[in-house]
Amino acid sequence: MIIIARNNPLAVLHRRPVSVSPAGKMRCMNVNNIPTRTIWPAAQQRAVDIIDQTALPHEYRTLRLATLADAAHAIRSMQVRGAPLIGVTAAYGVALALAQQADDATLAAAVAILAATRPTAVNLHWALARMQAFLAPLTPSTRADAAWQEAATIADEDAAQCCSIGEHGLQLLRPLAERRGRLNLMTHCNAGWLATVDYGTALAPVYAAFAAGLDVHVWVSETRPRNQGLLTAWELKQHGVAHTVIADNAAGLLLARGEVDAVIVGADRIAANGDVANKVGTYLKALAAREAGVPFYVAAPRSTVDFACPDGAAIPIEERAGDELRVVHGLDAGNTLSDIRQLPLGTAVANPAFDVTPAKFVSALITERGSCPASTDGLLSLYPEMRRA
Repeated sequence: MIIIARNNPLAVLHRRPVSVSPAGKMRCMNVNNIPTRTIWPAAQQRAVDIIDQTALPHEYRTLRLATLADAAHAIRSMQVRGAPLIGVTAAYGVALALAQQADDATLAAAVAILAATRPTAVNLHWALARMQAFLAPLTPSTRADAAWQEAATIADEDAAQCCSIGEHGLQLLRPLAERRGRLNLMTHCNAGWLATVDYGTALAPVYAAFAAGLDVHVWVSETRPRNQGLLTAWELKQHGVAHTVIADNAAGLLLARGEVDAVIVGADRIAANGDVANKVGTYLKALAAREAGVPFYVAAPRSTVDFACPDGAAIPIEERAGDELRVVHGLDAGNTLSDIRQLPLGTAVANPAFDVTPAKFVSALITERGSCPASTDGLLSLYPEMRRA
């Protein structure tokens, strides 16, 4: 894995061209006013470049993924994170593996290695299943090119779906803004552009509201121990959206005071009955929102909906390493990235990465096809092709 650029977005090899969008429509996301995706093909070679999200928000740098091992490490170590982006990275990981050798054994091994990286985000397994189904019937001589093209298609589809999520979410947010004058939203973790290829899931409606000229402000939950809310703050600043970072446990107080018009979060997996797995702490916000009478929305693309999973109890919850809680990562007094131990080595730690919010606490699911109730019937109204005879 190669570091391509540090603190210099102009050094990145591939940028989306600046496009002219109709007034009020979302434009692609920016880094220092340069339209940027989170993952893109490297120039003139079979490799992809990514934003190293473990360095944010203190340092902007990009990394090159040139092998299957690079892709698996990027997912496992959370250099890429967010369910949709994990899926896209996995698709490119298969393509990277087949660039070396494209036989059946290599395809099967690549899928198995990537599937073992993260257990909860279903987009990972959705993307791998799609790649395997598409590539398995092909001859080894054609697989490498086909894999690269299919991974790129999945990436483009993710960006388009997230843009649509933004437009559908805006339809729910606009009446709140019109009634209250200013739109105060609360989010959790990072389900923005950094968690997808472009636009984001939970933040896509925020960016759509901002593009439409609404006066929008975001309460950004820091979401310990990974503090991924800080990534939300970083990207909102890049895009010029007003925001305030809060300690994750301050959410209930703000909701009780009436300082939040709606809570909007992403998801790592949505079960067939509408139960939602998301960053740990999401369930607590849903409970507080219900008590305060505040809408609680979940935004996610089709690839996050697991119709084979009956309910939240069947969703595997990833338990991550204890040092994520024992050790704090940030800038020291000398402005150098450092790790600071806040708990003694060996202190017992429970570090579940996700929790499950029951469907009854979700006001609506927002997808690329529209919004619906968080229920089996609601999901099937948007995806009737998944209805079983």
